[in-house]
Amino acid sequence: MAAAHKDRVVASLIRGVAAQMKAAGVAVVSARAALQGRNPDGTFAVSAGGQEFTARFVLLCTGSQAAIPPIPGIREALQSGFAVTSRELLERTEAPARLVVIGGGVIGLEMASYFRSAGSQVTVVEMLEEIGGGIDGDMAAVLRKNYEKAGVVFHTGARVESLENGRVLAACKEGPQALEADCVLVCTGRRPALEGAGLETVGVLTQDGRIPADEYGRTNIPGLYAAGDVLGRYMLAHAAYREGEVCVSHMLGKEDAMSYRAIPSVIYTSPEAAAVGLTERQAAEQGRAVKVRRLPLAYSGRYVAENGMGDGFCKLLTDPQTHTLLGGQMVGPYASECITAVTALIDKDVTAEEARKIVFPHPTVCEVFRECLFG
Repeated sequence: MAAAHKDRVVASLIRGVAAQMKAAGVAVVSARAALQGRNPDGTFAVSAGGQEFTARFVLLCTGSQAAIPPIPGIREALQSGFAVTSRELLERTEAPARLVVIGGGVIGLEMASYFRSAGSQVTVVEMLEEIGGGIDGDMAAVLRKNYEKAGVVFHTGARVESLENGRVLAACKEGPQALEADCVLVCTGRRPALEGAGLETVGVLTQDGRIPADEYGRTNIPGLYAAGDVLGRYMLAHAAYREGEVCVSHMLGKEDAMSYRAIPSVIYTSPEAAAVGLTERQAAEQGRAVKVRRLPLAYSGRYVAENGMGDGFCKLLTDPQTHTLLGGQMVGPYASECITAVTALIDKDVTAEEARKIVFPHPTVCEVFRECLFG
């Protein structure tokens, strides 16, 4: 039922985007495209689905693909279907009885949380000592506590040594483990998809497997822009939307530039976790002094009414000299919605004093951020 609902939602969204493209006068060609070089007049030659196109500007948005680590047996496991990426796992109509997740980053946690709620026995193997792929330490601790309470088993500081049919062999802190599994999810990151795009035909510069671009989205080739996962910066759809807008604006001669100061990120699990700007760890790595304010979500009447006291919290980081907001984190329901407020405040260099004058609706969970500013 859940898989069918997902398919209906995706189909509806695709139809909506297609309608918007048509209304904007955009011709969509559903085919594999590739650069074919430069024409004598300096324009680009592009082939797609047997058709040839000429363009003054080209925007590269080829996305990303799952990064597959060099673990013995993993290629064979992927071919047999014993191991899958998140794409194949979400196509399944039944939850596996025993799921082992390799990688405790954002996608790994989202899949672990969902399939545990669907009834799977879930084990996560993560190389780092902390889950969440470098998220705020307080966020990681609360999330792990809630996941473990729900029944997810974690092996952190662990390494997968090989995959065999029916089990995952891992070197864990408590010793070698043979983890029985009906399905193995490989969530060890993503890498830009550059192959087959014809980059070499025009001499596009790549660096560490990604395409470097400036704040306008320009690559090293005049007229050629890049946005989204191919940049290898923030592999997030909302970042890609904004990057694409900046690229098109620059093509049209409009003043616009990309800023990465306030790109929000969300872990869509139960509870949700959202963050934007600097974390305490990042500030320390940069040698930057910050003032930290943390408040339990229990300060929100709505949160308490719907969740009890709970262990959700929000945190704000400000510059002790300028008093501008530098970062914010939240764990709890509606975190994905509430983080937008902090994103706007950081993006516009709003000070804590100015932010305290903003009227938040009551009762809401988001108003706890305003309360946090008085801490």
